[in-house]
Amino acid sequence: MKAYTAAGLDEVGRGALFGPVFAGAVILDNQAEDQLIDAGLKDSKKLSALKRSNLVPLIKKISHCWAIGQSSAREIDLLGIRNATEKAMIRAVHRLEKQPDVLLIDGCLNLRLWHGEQKTVIKGEDLYPSIAAASVLAKVARDDLIKRMAEKYPQYGLEKHVGYGTALHRAAISKFGKTKLHRKTFLSKIQ
Repeated sequence: MKAYTAAGLDEVGRGALFGPVFAGAVILDNQAEDQLIDAGLKDSKKLSALKRSNLVPLIKKISHCWAIGQSSAREIDLLGIRNATEKAMIRAVHRLEKQPDVLLIDGCLNLRLWHGEQKTVIKGEDLYPSIAAASVLAKVARDDLIKRMAEKYPQYGLEKHVGYGTALHRAAISKFGKTKLHRKTFLSKIQ
């Protein structure tokens, strides 16, 4: 009898002004779920950056499989954030070593590009460890990329706000202009 597999799926960076949107996909068995919960896994927004970073190696080690997908700022501008987010999620799912029978998606974004079973779950990170794990992987991967970009674009203070529309970031955009990694469609009211 074939084992039924579900992949948790979540996105990070959807509302940022800078950089790509990331998505994580994770398949966990019951034992891995319990182990991650015992290690403190929960909604990535409720974890410190250090705790998230400490969970990443464990998630990668004990998950059945995991993957990250992303869509660039250019894709976001060309496709819109909804379609770009969906592409990032589909990319993550397609990169999984094993294709799941069902997707458990945090939020309410049905994937039009996925022809299999899917379930959207509001506050899914609180209900499904696989979604929480996907969120942690995506958040840490995106934050790491943005911190590297902060070295290239130090005038924007990216290490402080990871690309979100804080007053500091908006002021820097007004002063220095946009980079090729800024989402032009998100900046219409700033410049």
